[in-house]
Amino acid sequence: MSAVTKTFEDVKNVILSAHKNSTAGDKTGFYNTWAENYDQDVAILDYRAPSLAANSLSSHFSGEREAAVVLDVACGTGLVAKQMKSHGFGHFVGIDGSEGMLELAKKTGLYQDFRQCMLGEEPLPVQWGSFDAVVIVGALSVGQVPVAVVRQLCKAAKPGGYVCMTTRSNHDNLEYKAALECELKRMEEEGLWGRVEVTEVEEWERAVSEQKEGYIPGSVYLYKTLPL
Repeated sequence: MSAVTKTFEDVKNVILSAHKNSTAGDKTGFYNTWAENYDQDVAILDYRAPSLAANSLSSHFSGEREAAVVLDVACGTGLVAKQMKSHGFGHFVGIDGSEGMLELAKKTGLYQDFRQCMLGEEPLPVQWGSFDAVVIVGALSVGQVPVAVVRQLCKAAKPGGYVCMTTRSNHDNLEYKAALECELKRMEEEGLWGRVEVTEVEEWERAVSEQKEGYIPGSVYLYKTLPL
């Protein structure tokens, strides 16, 4: 199907089909297949999470952006790095479980390094405490990346580094979101990081659920790791 003739209903059907993938292998296969059409499909969805996350991080980051090393977790085709590049960031390491997505991310020319990793099934393949900023956009949701992964994101950031995360706030994801927020708060109480801001967005992306029309809401979380 060409990009010119693809409709919202077409994209909706593609995404609903992904919900049937129960195993990690099935999910990886889906994203490998979807990679080529991913950017045009999420544009049809009016998917705003990459720009919202980049805006949140940019508004609080006071360091030297061009030199800052950013870990882009679940980087997909590179949409987040493209947004962060527009804010002056210039050094990216991408991690994703899908080889197809990583191949497209490589073509952007934005990343200095890539690692393939199934989040939640194996630890992040990075040196702890080595990134000025860590971002994960779109992957923290039910059926994708387990909540426990946020501890690894925190460990990957330098002392005083930032961690920016997003999740959806639609009905199907509310239980996951509640568990995520409990973990974020628990880590704050443990002295691992401090909350910088949480942004609630009403029009996150167009709804693909059979029960809802219009847009679904979402949230951006920005935390700063505490210095040693």
